[in-house]
Amino acid sequence: MSTHTPIANLKPPTHVGMKELDRSQFTVKTKLWTVLFPDTRNMGPFVKANKKYIISAGKIPTVVSLDKTNLDLSEKLKLKVEQKNKNFKAVVLTDDLPDENPDTAASSEETTKILSSEVMSQIKQYEGTFHEYEITLDYDFWKADDILRAILPTSQFDHDPPSAYTMTGHLAHLNLRDEYKPYGTLIGQVLLDKNTSIKTVVDKMETIDTKFRTFKMKVIAGEDNFIVTHKESDCLFEFDFSKVYWNSRLSTEHQRLVSQFKEGEAVCDVMAGVGPFALPAAKKAVFVFANDLNPESYKYLNLNVKKNKVDKFVTCFNVDGREFIKDSVALLQDYASKNTSIKVAVPAPRDTKSKKNKDKQDKNHRSHKRQAITVTHKIPTFVSHYVMNLPQSAITFIDAYIGLFSNAFPDLTPEQIKAKPGFKLPTIHVHHFEKFSHLESPEPTEEELHKRIQKQMTELLKFEIPLEKIGFHIVRYVSPNKPMFCISFELPEEVAFRKL
Repeated sequence: MSTHTPIANLKPPTHVGMKELDRSQFTVKTKLWTVLFPDTRNMGPFVKANKKYIISAGKIPTVVSLDKTNLDLSEKLKLKVEQKNKNFKAVVLTDDLPDENPDTAASSEETTKILSSEVMSQIKQYEGTFHEYEITLDYDFWKADDILRAILPTSQFDHDPPSAYTMTGHLAHLNLRDEYKPYGTLIGQVLLDKNTSIKTVVDKMETIDTKFRTFKMKVIAGEDNFIVTHKESDCLFEFDFSKVYWNSRLSTEHQRLVSQFKEGEAVCDVMAGVGPFALPAAKKAVFVFANDLNPESYKYLNLNVKKNKVDKFVTCFNVDGREFIKDSVALLQDYASKNTSIKVAVPAPRDTKSKKNKDKQDKNHRSHKRQAITVTHKIPTFVSHYVMNLPQSAITFIDAYIGLFSNAFPDLTPEQIKAKPGFKLPTIHVHHFEKFSHLESPEPTEEELHKRIQKQMTELLKFEIPLEKIGFHIVRYVSPNKPMFCISFELPEEVAFRKL
């Protein structure tokens, strides 16, 4: 009798050191127990009533056709099957069953733990019989991790195979360790096979450039195509992944921050990239001044603004971030003086008060778009939020906020500036890496890291903001000793009105 091994315990054959992917080398055969019913009409009720006793393992089917030439059936029963189950279809049972035939071993303790007396009774009621079925698990069955563990010499390393990647549009981005790079092409091919939405696999070659946040990369499998279209926050972003910065792992952070912006507010996105903060904010009628120094980012930022039809709410700039911050107040004042408000067409709200109206409008909506109404948005005169998403160096730009208002209105006193319509002190959001040495003992607490950040801010602003007035949100850990924070604080009057 062959061994019936639970599917979860099976692994593909190992071929450590394989250089070219040979998919035919990952085949495993195993046997499962099935139950054959003479009448196929009894299969549905049996499966529905006994789901936990049916096979549930990836791509293995729950119903298979048995080879009738190898079945041990009485002539009478075989005739019944041929009449109402012509293809000899059988239900595949759970792979937890032991080697013994469930029928002859029904009284054994191991079998009764798995198949209840109720199940056995129902099988007998439907004249079901137990039969072994040999199934072949080939390359398509295994997950990427299974294949890579079978190929890569993981025994030499202290970590798992490199199957983790970041997906951006059709492109999967890996950051392979040096010891895995010789297997890059093979790794990329496995990932292509296991995810049909992937068309290109790239490996990061160098660290991120601190100026434009880009890095060199190598195509290790698939198409040599870096122009991606990526959907996030109900927006479509098109860009050249090799020439701009984009990190899909930050989608939650994009949404978190945008959720704090209110309709009709003004936001300055100082290091905007291709618009992951700017576009979703504009979709909720937030006025955004979006800036990026990288000409490629600026190009795709403009493209995405038009593609997502938010050009009435987003104005794009291509200047140094420090210059942009210093000029931002005057830029918005000038913009608001020339455009006191804008009008946009939006779909009319549906009347959901009565079922009759709802059904009527649903019917109309299927045949044509709802009638649009015009909404007027007044343009604000002061910025509510500044976003600085350049974690490697953004904090070093915050001294640009010194004298933000006194420089914008050199002929006015602080009291006169504060009396202007719509005046407010902006909230600054700074993304920042607070790296510490892995040799530090004890490891710094989160509170200690907060104090270190506060000290840097104090030195730059020449003013100490109380720790309790600074918000610290951990976005993610890039590595165990490199957390990424979003630091949020209201710009103090003492800083905003200081004369240089």
